[in-house]
Amino acid sequence: MTEELETPFYDSAQQKNVWLTELIETLKYKDLILHLIRRDITSRYKRSILGVAWTMINPLGMMVILTIIFSQVFNSVDGYASYILSGLLMWNFFSQSTVAGIQSIVWGGDLFRRIYVPRSLFAISAIGTGIVNFLISLIPYLIVTMIDGYYPTIHFPFILIPLVLLSFFSLGLALIIASLGVRFPDIVEVYNNIGLTAWMYLTPIIYPLDVLPDWLLSLMKFNPMFHFIKLFRDALYFGEPFYPQLLAICTGLALGTFLLGWIIFSRMTDEIAYHS
Repeated sequence: MTEELETPFYDSAQQKNVWLTELIETLKYKDLILHLIRRDITSRYKRSILGVAWTMINPLGMMVILTIIFSQVFNSVDGYASYILSGLLMWNFFSQSTVAGIQSIVWGGDLFRRIYVPRSLFAISAIGTGIVNFLISLIPYLIVTMIDGYYPTIHFPFILIPLVLLSFFSLGLALIIASLGVRFPDIVEVYNNIGLTAWMYLTPIIYPLDVLPDWLLSLMKFNPMFHFIKLFRDALYFGEPFYPQLLAICTGLALGTFLLGWIIFSRMTDEIAYHS
């Protein structure tokens, strides 16, 4: 009597804890993440005459332009160039990382159909690339602050805390928008071309808080980037310790957005592969 062999059957829809499965699978590919980060950094600068210097020139150029335009308007801010640059560093990291993470998923459908890799891996590598660029961009900031007469304090190393928190927030937001963008591509275009621009000017990067009316200042608490940039500036620009309440808010925003994005993305990962 012969035994009948059962054909293995796999149904991703019946998987439980898909978010945990996605996390475990992603951790298995940590070496590939490092390779992608190295590839992104190398390919971005290998054909450039100035190479990595472009990472420093970009925020410096924006700082010079904004300082010339607004320095007389906001002359109450000491070291205005340093003030602007401290905000631009965090904003550039956030905007560039989320855009790169979203695009790597939305436009990666063909690759996803050819080989199996965790889809979130490409968004994570985009955040990693942004971290490397951010750390390089600290060099011009230190030069500018020293010219302004400011020097790093003992709180300077703590800037890594808001950087890590913003990384989780950026990854979560990128996963949410990428998941929605697969079904509704216009969402990606609105975020890239309109949303980020409006969000930047609604965040106190180029202007101090004391110029805002009370009603607008009260609305700032609903702007996540307001909290992250303030936390970052406390250590970098003001040289002050973190306020526990502000640190708690940023931690909650970072972990909450990351977990929400990871769960949504994990549940849609198969759809993303076949519809992006």
